[in-house]
Amino acid sequence: MGAHQTLHETTERSKVADRQLPMTQKTDQAFYDRADAHISLANQQIDKPEDLGKVSASMTFGATRFNAWVTSRSFKSGTEMAEAREEIVKYFCEQYRMMLEDNLDEHIQNFDRYKVDSKD
Repeated sequence: MGAHQTLHETTERSKVADRQLPMTQKTDQAFYDRADAHISLANQQIDKPEDLGKVSASMTFGATRFNAWVTSRSFKSGTEMAEAREEIVKYFCEQYRMMLEDNLDEHIQNFDRYKVDSKD
């Protein structure tokens, strides 16, 4: 079963590197190293094609759970956090959409080079 490429395995970096990222002001090599570590772990969990969606869902759930925890650390109370809930959701949804769009564009532009498995 082919695995998704890590950022180091691609020749182009996503445009998202030039934009403000969650919890950071600039993208550095450590950002890509952390992303590669998550992608590598996800790849290790894929034993068969049917696992792709399950692994993706788990990775997304883990990211949202971690982001909720990180966000909670900047509030003094649950009430205060609840008041900012809509803004928090909007921020993370915008960030996810931006990153997804940039990565989709990159995979569209490099489809034949990145494609590992084929479906007839």
